[in-house]
Amino acid sequence: MERNETPAIETNFDSNYRKVMVAARRARQIQSGASPLIPAPSNKACRVAQDEIRAGKIAYVHTGPPPEKPTLEDSGITILAI
Repeated sequence: MERNETPAIETNFDSNYRKVMVAARRARQIQSGASPLIPAPSNKACRVAQDEIRAGKIAYVHTGPPPEKPTLEDSGITILAI
């Protein structure tokens, strides 16, 4: 991707790994105080994040490959609420 290009916002997941990474990052946001985007029957952040993804409320931007030793924050994924 060239510098002038705008990254594409993705709503479909190309792998289960990416879906888990997006859910984990969203769960971390919820645990840090972000409001859920849908009414969820569960209080568990991970379950709420999975429900939001299933409802189509979460999108992501793939910003490039992760660093050699990735952390959750450096996974190359940006979470966007739809």
